[in-house]
Amino acid sequence: MSTKLSYDDVIARYEPVLGLEVHVELGTESKMFCGCNTVFGAEPNTQTCPVCLGLPGSLPVVNAKAIEYTIMIGLALNCSIAPYSRFARKNYFYPDMPKNFQTSQYDEPICTNGYLDVTIDTDEGPREFRIEIERVHMEEDTGKSLHMGGATGRIHGADYSLLDYNRAGIPLVEIVTKIIPGTGKYAPEVARAYVAELRDILRSLGVSDVKMEQGSLRCDANVSLREIGATTLGTRSETKNVNSLRSVERAVRGEMIRHAEILGEGGKVKQETRHFQEDTGLTRSGRSKEQAEDYRYFPEPDLVPVVPSAQWIEEIRAALPERPSVRRKRLQTAWSVPDKEMAAMINADVLDVVEATVNLGADPTKARGWWLGEIARLANEKELPATELPITPNDVAEIVSLISAGELTDKLARQVVEAVINSEGRPREVIEKRGLKVVSDDSALMAAIEKAIAAQPDVAEKVRNGHVPAAGALIGAVMKETKGQADAAKVRELLLKHLGQG
Repeated sequence: MSTKLSYDDVIARYEPVLGLEVHVELGTESKMFCGCNTVFGAEPNTQTCPVCLGLPGSLPVVNAKAIEYTIMIGLALNCSIAPYSRFARKNYFYPDMPKNFQTSQYDEPICTNGYLDVTIDTDEGPREFRIEIERVHMEEDTGKSLHMGGATGRIHGADYSLLDYNRAGIPLVEIVTKIIPGTGKYAPEVARAYVAELRDILRSLGVSDVKMEQGSLRCDANVSLREIGATTLGTRSETKNVNSLRSVERAVRGEMIRHAEILGEGGKVKQETRHFQEDTGLTRSGRSKEQAEDYRYFPEPDLVPVVPSAQWIEEIRAALPERPSVRRKRLQTAWSVPDKEMAAMINADVLDVVEATVNLGADPTKARGWWLGEIARLANEKELPATELPITPNDVAEIVSLISAGELTDKLARQVVEAVINSEGRPREVIEKRGLKVVSDDSALMAAIEKAIAAQPDVAEKVRNGHVPAAGALIGAVMKETKGQADAAKVRELLLKHLGQG
């Protein structure tokens, strides 16, 4: 039985080498080679046809939008776009692959030789790593096996399995890095940062919803170790279909420790696929890893080559949106946001809605305060991302405007936010229904002030004698009397003036 190594033990002796393969389901309305719908969550086997099921006599036709999206991805990743590429048949049998082959690209991919720069925080401060990209190619997704009756949702221990072919044929792009050396102890963080930056780029391009929890973006993390100073690569393992940023980091770290324990005992690491287990942070063995030659690739005879014109490629390049990293820096400067708060917005995935709120006229500080504060709190309670709550940038901008105009206090605004999130209506509807408008009538406020003074004459006398801090108790009484619907600043002004201190 081995003694579990610490991560520090691992990096003291070994250098990790990474390779990351990211699969992205494109957000096209139809599949890669047929006209079937691609709506997520449809009833099983309702979005299929002879083409995506590979029935005899069916002929595929390439989805032009998928080609366009793939070129966009390649250009955004600084790739060269091939003037000529073609599809191939990747032959293997799996129950969720109805044709017994996957239509993919092999030796002639559409995009090659790109890179993506990512920055992470290190002990020495921010450090940039360049991740070189070997290829970006098009293929089709497989169907989905549903393993029933087991505790893990995997085939091991299941009573039986079902097959859903709705996903079979959905356009899939695979983004493959070159080997990534030189990350040292930061390998897990670099892997996470790469997938996060890639996700942001894909989202900004509008080519995918990149929902990792739904499988729209999946990462295969290849990890190997070699002794520090060695030039020969170690044997790699491939952790398949990791579906969260946190899990990418945990999977890489866990595999580094596992490899080091095996090597430290004089054993050999198996070249295999492995499955990440969320509950433990560990991986378990899948199958021996095949080499490319094991798949017997050969050119797809039913599809013509992809030959995008240079003009079309340049038109796509000219229409690319601002790079997310550039945008983040621009917004941070424009809004004067501290690094910590910027990181909080990015981690909470609210940067887009904060920007939309600001573009509607809201003060940047107040906009991010609402999205990172009360809205985030309510989102946590409902166990939903803030962006999936039924509150919009329009709502938040309106609430900020109403506060600035003196029609709402912060306390009342929190009630409005909660009501909007509970689907009680838009902000003004909620204010009207709940009677939340600020009491601004001077006579009504003075009546409440007089009542407070009558109830606490000793406190009022202290204020008259110049002890202004004592006014807090009277202001609190007025706020209670008005059910929090008075402007505290205005109450203070009127109160002090009335007691000769204004």
